[in-house]
Amino acid sequence: MNRAKVKTGEDIAYRESTGSGEKLVLIHGNMTSSKHWDILMENLPDYYHLLAPDMRGFGESSYNNRFDSLEELAVDIIDLLNQKNFEDYNLIGWSTGGGVAMEIAAKKADEVRKLILLESVSTRGYPIFKKDENGQPIPGELLKTKEEIASDPVQVLPILNAQKNNDKETMRQIWNSLIYTDNQPEEEKYEEYLEDMMTQRNLIDVDYALANFNISDQHNGLQPGNNRAKNITAPTLILQGNQDKVVPMNMAEAIKEDIGDNAEIQILENCGHSPLIDDLEQLVDAITKFL
Repeated sequence: MNRAKVKTGEDIAYRESTGSGEKLVLIHGNMTSSKHWDILMENLPDYYHLLAPDMRGFGESSYNNRFDSLEELAVDIIDLLNQKNFEDYNLIGWSTGGGVAMEIAAKKADEVRKLILLESVSTRGYPIFKKDENGQPIPGELLKTKEEIASDPVQVLPILNAQKNNDKETMRQIWNSLIYTDNQPEEEKYEEYLEDMMTQRNLIDVDYALANFNISDQHNGLQPGNNRAKNITAPTLILQGNQDKVVPMNMAEAIKEDIGDNAEIQILENCGHSPLIDDLEQLVDAITKFL
């Protein structure tokens, strides 16, 4: 792991593999860190110059300042890239990292060559609904504040408590039910990932930022859209597993609609929210062909 102090006062940790060819920045998702990119980094051609940061409050990066938006996480990474003299690069963002990657691509349209969104949060955010007495979402009733989100008994509290109590077995059950539904990492690797999940310190900030994220031209129920998606000019590949239980297909379709003609959707067959585990070969093939 390497580290860099960025302008926001955070120490951003990052992994780097310095191939001689194109630059590719990998931005992880929620409940993970750059650690979870390890098998992809090992299996991409040596040609690529890979850089995978831990976002603020994840992994080995600092969490000196709380945040309210994915844009703030993007600003950390932009400063890191400036320090690394990354001026002509590709981006891949997984899940929450897809939203951060879109923010970077919108802010740095002249620097981002191509954008890959892997099981990404929508351009219109990721809502957290209030729950009824049976724990089912109540359509149209959204949680709005960090306090409300922190008290959510279904999507948030079980994860928050598992992280606070270093309860890796509960976290394993959550991931097996939502993400590693058909395939799991090898046991030794799974233990490493579970240990890494316990390093997250910012769950409430991230969930709040996801709910309020909206770079479309529509209102998402919490925020009017700022239409920054139209600033994304890089050719964009939206990779969507046909068995994803976390991010539904309509989120991929919304991304394509909001970014426009330079975006395309590619279905990853027999993949859920983690194509890295479900079908790494298919994922590597999709990435390398697009780039």
